[in-house]
Amino acid sequence: QVQLVESGGGLVQDGGSLRLSCVVSGRSFTRPYMGWFRRAPGKEREFVATIRRNDDNTAYADSVKGRFTISRDDAKKTVYLQMNSLKAEDTAVYYCAAGVRHPVYDTWGPGTQVTVSS
Repeated sequence: QVQLVESGGGLVQDGGSLRLSCVVSGRSFTRPYMGWFRRAPGKEREFVATIRRNDDNTAYADSVKGRFTISRDDAKKTVYLQMNSLKAEDTAVYYCAAGVRHPVYDTWGPGTQVTVSS
């Protein structure tokens, strides 16, 4: 059974850092793209970052460029999202996703809450 499980969320002060992890089981880690998305209260889910499996090429939403870094560890079947210089507007539930092409993702984790206090 394919599963994505996020962890690492929590409460952090404005300007702080968090690292989210997404552990992948099953065949999802062989998908060409792994991504992070988020949904803030009262808003639609939005793209945050993606990484391509064959060459580690990455892409980011403009709102997080220069602050967030996506990476992957194939040996651990884990995708990370390092988040620095966090702002109150980064508060959201963060989701890990796997897909055959960006921006189409078909496997999702349950999400992890990130709250940034100002």
